[in-house]
Amino acid sequence: MNKLLLGAVALSISILSTLALAAESFTFTAIPDQDETQLKQRFDQVAIYLSKELGVDVNYIPVKSYSAAVAAFRNNQVQLAWFGGLSGVQARRLVPGSEAIAQGFEDQSFKSYIIANTATGLKAAEQLPASLADKTMTFGSKGSTSGRLMPEFYLRNHYKTPPDESFKRVGFSGDHSRTIALVQSGAYDIGAVNYAVWDRELAAGKIDLNEVQVIWTTPVYPDYQWTLRGNLDVRFGEDFSKKVRQALLTMDDESLLKAFPRSRFIPASNADYAPIEKVGEAIGLLDAQ
Repeated sequence: MNKLLLGAVALSISILSTLALAAESFTFTAIPDQDETQLKQRFDQVAIYLSKELGVDVNYIPVKSYSAAVAAFRNNQVQLAWFGGLSGVQARRLVPGSEAIAQGFEDQSFKSYIIANTATGLKAAEQLPASLADKTMTFGSKGSTSGRLMPEFYLRNHYKTPPDESFKRVGFSGDHSRTIALVQSGAYDIGAVNYAVWDRELAAGKIDLNEVQVIWTTPVYPDYQWTLRGNLDVRFGEDFSKKVRQALLTMDDESLLKAFPRSRFIPASNADYAPIEKVGEAIGLLDAQ
């Protein structure tokens, strides 16, 4: 009986120790904006880098949707997240004290491409075509800044109607890679896509310009950023938040940066994303999950 009791006590201690270690693990996630395999390769390496820089166990937790990334941040399942402009604004509104701490240099002036299957006969132009009412259209994720929010904003302004009235049919692919594939295959006539994903997949030989082309480019806007929960210094030690920011800003491993792709990370603040918040409110997407 004593042996059983001692065994139970030992097991309890082991479980508590495991939970204590897990509690000290610093976790982060990222919006699933492209192929899941690419994301895992990218962020597993980021986790290794951050662990070395911060001196704590760091884990990347994948999520299946933009809304799941926001929920994980809200519920404190993750303390750091690589968000798009819209998802970052949504998360920070839900978690008072959270801060945008770093963005890619390119995120200051981000843009979206409107792409079209070449069978439509649409060509690149400075202005959108007069009418696309006979065409099908796919955005990326419903919560994507570059794959939905900003393209929809400019489409609404141009056609003076919401997308479901401007196009024959509207869909949501889920991520930028799928948007490109769907338009290239002809499953949709037109799509809205993150320019950086398009440029990377074009360079990788994954895009056939005989099948799909860019026909219009949006004006620029602020987009992706790293957002950090507040009060982490209490849990992880003095100046921990500053250390996280510094680790991101000094990331200079070309293989890590190329995977984003970004040339470097620069300081960011919540105020930088006021234009995104304004657009989200204007077209009713700010609180959509």
